[in-house]
Amino acid sequence: MPPLLVLNGPNLNLLGLREPGVYGAMTLAGLEAMCVEEGAKAGFAVTCKQSNAEHELIDAIHAAGAAGTPVIFNPGGYSHTSVALRDAIKGASARVIEVHISNIHAREEFRHFSYVSAVAAGVICGFGVKGYALAIAALGPSSDQA
Repeated sequence: MPPLLVLNGPNLNLLGLREPGVYGAMTLAGLEAMCVEEGAKAGFAVTCKQSNAEHELIDAIHAAGAAGTPVIFNPGGYSHTSVALRDAIKGASARVIEVHISNIHAREEFRHFSYVSAVAAGVICGFGVKGYALAIAALGPSSDQA
């Protein structure tokens, strides 16, 4: 099975605890288990990583780009602040689908812009954790966009 990286940024380790009205009740462990299961159904060997450290996310993107591994990436708050993540995706030629659990366009104005979106193959937001499954399906072998 080809590899797939599910990469989660800052504060996603608090899923299930932080603002459950916005992000839902599923924990990060539950999300990762769901991604592994959905990935297997789509023919991927899924690896999950979460970090609150920008440089660790950049290193993971560089490695994925070098290996040709697609990435489903929720950059969290770094979406709105990190030119470095944008440059890492573009520079490493990483195939990234950006995912947000909440609809960032229906929230505070500063969340409406993402540096990552311009270099992502696609963006999914506002579908809760189901957005990860949608991203996996979009990368699957039956997808025209794979």
